[in-house]
Amino acid sequence: MTETKPGNARATIGVEGLDNVLAGGLTTGHVYLLEGNPGTGKTTIALSFLRQGADLGESTLYITLSETRAELISGATSHGWTIPDSLNIFELVPPESLLDPDQQQSLLYSSDLELGETTRLIFAAIERTQPKRIVIDSLSEIRLLAQNSLRYRRQILALKHYFARYGATVLLLDDLTSEMNDKTVHSVVHGVIRLEELAPDYGAERRRLRVMKYRGTNFRGGWHDFVIETGGVKAFPRLVASEHRTDFHRTRINSGIAALDALLGGGVERGSSVLVLGPAGTGKSTFIFQFVAAAVARGEKAAMFIFDEELGLLFERAKTIGFDFQAMIDSGNLTIEQVDAAELSPGEFAHRVRDRVDVAQAKTVVIDSLNGYNAAMPDEAALVLHIHELLQYLNRQGATTFLTVAQHGLVGDMKTPVDVTYLADTVILLRYFEAMGRVKRAVSVIKKRTGQHEHTIREYTISQGGLLLGEPLDQFQGVLRGVPQFVGKPGALNTGLESE
Repeated sequence: MTETKPGNARATIGVEGLDNVLAGGLTTGHVYLLEGNPGTGKTTIALSFLRQGADLGESTLYITLSETRAELISGATSHGWTIPDSLNIFELVPPESLLDPDQQQSLLYSSDLELGETTRLIFAAIERTQPKRIVIDSLSEIRLLAQNSLRYRRQILALKHYFARYGATVLLLDDLTSEMNDKTVHSVVHGVIRLEELAPDYGAERRRLRVMKYRGTNFRGGWHDFVIETGGVKAFPRLVASEHRTDFHRTRINSGIAALDALLGGGVERGSSVLVLGPAGTGKSTFIFQFVAAAVARGEKAAMFIFDEELGLLFERAKTIGFDFQAMIDSGNLTIEQVDAAELSPGEFAHRVRDRVDVAQAKTVVIDSLNGYNAAMPDEAALVLHIHELLQYLNRQGATTFLTVAQHGLVGDMKTPVDVTYLADTVILLRYFEAMGRVKRAVSVIKKRTGQHEHTIREYTISQGGLLLGEPLDQFQGVLRGVPQFVGKPGALNTGLESE
């Protein structure tokens, strides 16, 4: 093997999103550590790394001290992969394989070998195959053979110096099954990637990764969600809104209902966020549907992400009040996606929203509701941070975002599961109130950052004709508390709309 020196070239890993986190991939000619508990996806990422090299015409080598060749091939097959001829697998196998007379001359039992002999065999395999990319799986076996920390560190340094002579890019795998606090390799290698698997009280496991160290590279820090699916690993880089800016005209868009647009001071601004807040059943989704229908009527594209309602029921309910979503979908201007909070990480959700905006060019985005989104988050603080970045990103892309939050309670004192009112540019408040022995609904705009808006409260109804708003309720006081008092002139009782 000819001695080479590391340069600034990048060895891409071939995992969607991970190369973005690593600022383009791994700097060639260095040794890296990929660590995580069993089941976090180390082998899948390692095989992707080697297959990517093979696709580029490079010779690659997988040295396994824990899995057999058959197990590696089986894992690759489960993803629909084939192992190319340029991807060499060298294994140190358990004693059962030695019973096969055809393999007795080529296979060895690793736990019977001294550390030096194991290293010599690894070096021999490298000299024989001349690889540009190498994976060693796993360091736990070498650590056990070394028997103590000093010998283990010296062995890792010896491996590093050997690899440095030939310019190979090396990925060391560590399953963290022994001496969890041993950071020996961290100080030696050029970069460290940590994989984690989280088990929530309910729902599917969540996986995330973090680049803990990468010398000389401005990588994307923090935790990034990822999934293992058929076809390999897919990572979702943490969204940083400040990295995404576009130029657009902040025109005003309307809902198609004159009274609602008047309440909003002429409509809402493009590239802003609107939060519709109220108790269950007040029609939060209906208000948003009105803006979606208006966007589609203008020939714009819209995307809806539904957390709380089954799509079949949603389509049927929407059609009874005048919104034919199926026709909008068939026109190509609307996409609706059912989101299962128990199966989806926040990073993957943000990725799906970005895909609708970047690829499908959606200019109206609906998240219904944040209560469902909250279920996908470990705590409220993280939810607020995720929503902040997502809204900032959407605003900078010129997309108008509509969100709903269901408050706890029906009348009187309302409780909000998470307060994001300060993040939204416009807040529409819906309320139940009692009048003349009937339960009625009222709407008001309590916040709008851009431009003026009405400070009135209007009654509204939802019927087969859709959404209908009445005149301002200027004869009542205490409507938003749920039990108003009549303060108008005697004989002039008017709640804004005739009773149905």
